[in-house]
Amino acid sequence: MIAFIDDHRDVYGVEPICKVLPIAPSTYYAHHAQRRDPARRSCRAQRDEVLRSEVTRVFTQNFEVYGVRKVWRQLMREGVGVARCTVERLMRELGLQGIIRGKPARTTIQDKAAPCPLDHVNRVFHAPAPDRLWLSDFT
Repeated sequence: MIAFIDDHRDVYGVEPICKVLPIAPSTYYAHHAQRRDPARRSCRAQRDEVLRSEVTRVFTQNFEVYGVRKVWRQLMREGVGVARCTVERLMRELGLQGIIRGKPARTTIQDKAAPCPLDHVNRVFHAPAPDRLWLSDFT
């Protein structure tokens, strides 16, 4: 919404646009001020900006295989005090994911050569009255 207001503020003005959109003008001006001066952002947002680069650095230095736990432990070894849940949140926001060992479990292996069973009800799975249509599946 902020980008939309920025694009159209010269033509319509901020307050009329905010009146139509569900946003208060003070909210727009607060976000605009925070974009101009990053020091006005919350402490968490400022710290997250620093930690994002640290998490990305540790992840790439370790061949992009480390998961949340290993990235967190490496940061702790380097003296960067950060909570594990914070590393998890930042990695999720950055789209970083560690490698999972092993193969995924396959419960069903489809046989493409096997013939499909006949459809005896022509995909109509409702009966006009009780005890008129019986279906069973043996797979």
